[in-house]
Amino acid sequence: MDRFPREFVTEWRKLELPFKGERAVVAVSGGADSVSLLLVLSELARRRKITNELVVAHFDHGLRGEESLADAEFVRELAGSLGYEFALGRGRVAKKGNLEQNARLARYTFFAKTAERQKAFAVLTAHTLNDQAETFLLNLIRGSGPEGLAAMRPVRQLEGTEARLVRPLLRWAKREETEEFCLARGIKFRTDAMNRDPRFTRVRIRTELLPLLKTFNPKIIEQLARTAALMPTAESESANAAAGENDVSELKLALLRKIDDPGLRNTLRQWIKANRGSLRGVTHRHIEGVERLVRSEKSGKTAELPSGTVVRKGSGKLFYEPK
Repeated sequence: MDRFPREFVTEWRKLELPFKGERAVVAVSGGADSVSLLLVLSELARRRKITNELVVAHFDHGLRGEESLADAEFVRELAGSLGYEFALGRGRVAKKGNLEQNARLARYTFFAKTAERQKAFAVLTAHTLNDQAETFLLNLIRGSGPEGLAAMRPVRQLEGTEARLVRPLLRWAKREETEEFCLARGIKFRTDAMNRDPRFTRVRIRTELLPLLKTFNPKIIEQLARTAALMPTAESESANAAAGENDVSELKLALLRKIDDPGLRNTLRQWIKANRGSLRGVTHRHIEGVERLVRSEKSGKTAELPSGTVVRKGSGKLFYEPK
């Protein structure tokens, strides 16, 4: 198994998603990101690694005439060739106001209805590290505060449904990797002309600003995504306040599990800092280890920190235990 499917399985496990016995809706536009998502799921199903039932969903916004129709037909044929059910949605997106926001609303309304109809546990989308970085810069340019700059979450509840919105590529895959994966599997993905239209701010960020920033830092995509993940949220601020009301050496799991991922990581960092006196030597991997304690339902586990200290889970709480 090469890197792309191997990393995908690792992330699927980290997100504690079901490996079998469930149904999921896969949102596929026809571009490299979403096509790579469908291809890797199909490949892992053949290898008997992840064997949930899949329904491929595509929404035609009706914005590009014949090109839009061709995208829909491409996704239909791809889904059929892989043996998956295909769900097509169509709608005219209002061009007044923010076109990108209007298109997103129409698209996600269709995905939510499809998930409800299919009784799916999740809608899977193919957002990548690039999307995280672009969104961070877009919100920064618009003047957003810390909460507005917080990262997209890899898993959240899909509004109005019992399903979750899951982004299994978000924390590790870059756009060039999704393109390479598609081409390596002999699939020539679709290219949306609107993704090259400089009238859209996001396009200029992608084609002008990020290439310039790469001359300063070749890993700027990863760095921006990491910064977004560290931004505090309203949930993390309330959790910090609640934690301050209790013994600083412990945190209640019930409270922590209500916080989104960026907020949770920030809360854990501040809690560890309060107990250790500093975050020296504490890396992103250490924080992820403690985060897994929070998300896991199993008890009696520990996560190691530098200098021999540990975080232990038990009795519905996290405990900081010094060396």
